[in-house]
Amino acid sequence: MKKYIVTLVFLLLCLPTFASYILIPMDAESQKEHLKAYGITYWSLEKSQNVKWLLNYRGGSFLLPDTEDIRRECQIRGVSFEILSDNKAEQILLEISSPSKNMDAILLEKAPRIAVYSPKTNVPWDDAVTMVLTYAEIPYDVLYDEEVLADNLLLYDWLHLHHEDFTGQYGKFYRVYRNAPWYIEQKKEAEALATKLGFNKVSDAKLAVALKIRDYVVGGGFMFAMCSATDSFDIALAAEDVDICEPMFDGDASDAGYQNKIDFEKTFAFTDFILERDPMVYEFSSIDMTTKRNIPRDNDYFSLMDYSAKWDPIPTMLVQNHTSLVKGFMGQSTSFDPKEIKTNVLVMGKNKLNNEARYIHGIKGKGFFTFYGGHDPEDYEHRVGDAPTELALHPNSPGYRLILNNVLFPAAEKKKQKT
Repeated sequence: MKKYIVTLVFLLLCLPTFASYILIPMDAESQKEHLKAYGITYWSLEKSQNVKWLLNYRGGSFLLPDTEDIRRECQIRGVSFEILSDNKAEQILLEISSPSKNMDAILLEKAPRIAVYSPKTNVPWDDAVTMVLTYAEIPYDVLYDEEVLADNLLLYDWLHLHHEDFTGQYGKFYRVYRNAPWYIEQKKEAEALATKLGFNKVSDAKLAVALKIRDYVVGGGFMFAMCSATDSFDIALAAEDVDICEPMFDGDASDAGYQNKIDFEKTFAFTDFILERDPMVYEFSSIDMTTKRNIPRDNDYFSLMDYSAKWDPIPTMLVQNHTSLVKGFMGQSTSFDPKEIKTNVLVMGKNKLNNEARYIHGIKGKGFFTFYGGHDPEDYEHRVGDAPTELALHPNSPGYRLILNNVLFPAAEKKKQKT
């Protein structure tokens, strides 16, 4: 009997162990905390755990190794998860690999280092990206002009441009807010910083920053921008050698006939746009369609495009969601005129009723950029001084998921990024 027991134990020890996996589902029915699920994925990458992003499988789910630490972290953060046997995980991956399925499994290799370009002082508006990074518990560093000009961007994989005006016109807030204390203070701070950095004008300082960011992307960086940071960035690049600022912004007159001096070859995404010359108009150019819109709020949605996961993994990653229809939301730059988007730029989200682009992506040099129109995906018309959105009330926001898709994008297997 003793010999039999010893033999049985030996045979059991020789049997192969069957690893199990954690599936974090991202479909509408199964996940109660979509936004925090991205944080779990990022946290796992920080712990050097392999993660597979299952594109188009149950809303873009994540497959992780089964560990007590990951289980506990999911429970603490309220993220829904499922335990899979090794056999079940293999079945899912086999299904995904089938040529008949528009799915793919992308290996996420390393937690990207994240930077947010934002002023260090208080500003009278909130930023959707910093709010969702904080909510998802994804760490980031704040950089501004001094750090960018000192080439600190080279330390980071992903950069977000906070609500910003790279043209030096202080957000075109002049007509309404020129006597507001926050506007006056912000202008003084910007001028003092420009002087400290060796520039005569804020517009010159912002151009230098924009050029550094351009070089960061061309060298292989990932840039994400929302609202006015999108079109004002491209305008600054196009007007590199042209003064487009009126005296109330930079103390001297703009160049005569500056529209004809704009160089569209220098931009990332936009072309053939007309600049708004009037300093009293809260608009930068004809790129933005805010004033051209005629869409009732109840009908304001945009559709995400459908891509081949196996042949077009990059846009497929960036549109992962539990719905293909996303609520629209306003901003200083709400949406983009498709006639003024370069032909090599992908329109990944559009409002077909108004023929406007909401979510676009492109390649510049060795790097990538994504522009997302609007200010806050869960605040339809966010105004200066409004309270920040409480994301605990919107844990499954499709609009915010698009931001977090971009955050994870640099973690993807490099060969998939180059296809």
